[in-house]
Amino acid sequence: MNSPLLPTYARADLAFEKGEGVWLETREGERYLDFGAGIAVNALGHAHPHLVSALTEQAAKVWHTSNLFRIPEGERLAQRLVDHTFADLVFFTNSGAEALEASIKMARKYHSENGQPERYRIITFEGAFHGRTLATIAAGGQKKYLEGFGPKVDGFDQVPFGDRQAVIDAITPETGAILIEPIQGEGGIRPLPVQELRRLRELCDERGMLLILDEVQTGVGRTGKLFAHEWAGIAPDIMAIAKGIGGGFPMGACLATREAAKGMTVGVHGTTFGGNPLAMAVGNAVLDVVLEPGFLAHVERMGLLLKQRLAELQDRHPAIIAELRGQGLMLGLRTHVPNNDFVAAARQQHLLTIAAGDNVVRLLPPLIVTEADIGEAVRRLDAACAALEDEMRTLARQGVA
Repeated sequence: MNSPLLPTYARADLAFEKGEGVWLETREGERYLDFGAGIAVNALGHAHPHLVSALTEQAAKVWHTSNLFRIPEGERLAQRLVDHTFADLVFFTNSGAEALEASIKMARKYHSENGQPERYRIITFEGAFHGRTLATIAAGGQKKYLEGFGPKVDGFDQVPFGDRQAVIDAITPETGAILIEPIQGEGGIRPLPVQELRRLRELCDERGMLLILDEVQTGVGRTGKLFAHEWAGIAPDIMAIAKGIGGGFPMGACLATREAAKGMTVGVHGTTFGGNPLAMAVGNAVLDVVLEPGFLAHVERMGLLLKQRLAELQDRHPAIIAELRGQGLMLGLRTHVPNNDFVAAARQQHLLTIAAGDNVVRLLPPLIVTEADIGEAVRRLDAACAALEDEMRTLARQGVA
């Protein structure tokens, strides 16, 4: 079928008409269990009544005024984020990439304000994914995203993920910051050990650098804490968030200490749509739910249960599943078969999962997932593994493998 859409996605031939909780439904009435959550976006599932109410109520009032005027719901959301994080200040955006752009600019501006404009370089990590803008693909450093777009934006030095000595060796008088995901998402659900995150914090303090965390995928409860860096007991200077904070509505934010943000004065940075009343209403509604007593404990419990059940699945299907990774409800299966084949096999069982780097399949269910939902998902994964094993045996008999 010819489509007027730019062909930059290899879309599955599926279209969903409605959703409820952890389920999506096609126009034909077929139901799919959603363990992708729109790539960790639908943190509270589909059509969550509190989010629907907040959005429709705001939609009947005002949609957009621009940042030329005060937006009270944005001030409220910013204050709540400040109250529950390390941050003193918040800048709202429409996406994670924009939140990262603001973070990068902020770090550079910080050193410029300190009389060291030459300290614009940022150490980043192989396998990282920070967005699709020219600056963020340079920060990620992956050739498949950089190729064909001209000279790479200068200022980023990649080192192997988790290699402490490589970080130290990469520091020069021009290094101003370190940018890292506590758990690489697109890179294959690769967690950074908490002791390494602590060491990066210490290194930044020792060398006068800023620590920037990309919590676009790990944030807003995904790992069982409000933000993943809390497991290490440290705080960044700057943090980019998105995905879960909007619960499906496009929004992100750059959070920072007052010191790190001291160069971000009137006219230095801006956005037309960022922080609009619709987004702010939904963001506040998301926090209403995520900050309820017991909610994050529920995420942690469900994450442990899912991990246990996936470990049992790996024991039953060692020819298919090579490794289990991740934390909370951000888990990954590294597979012996091509991960896209596994995703397709799961989709045949009406279970939605997401491929990632390092031949990993991501499981990112909505944070409201229940024990029964997990049991149903594992049953469908079991059937997908069995189908792949049957296919492997068939190919072996035919002498293809």
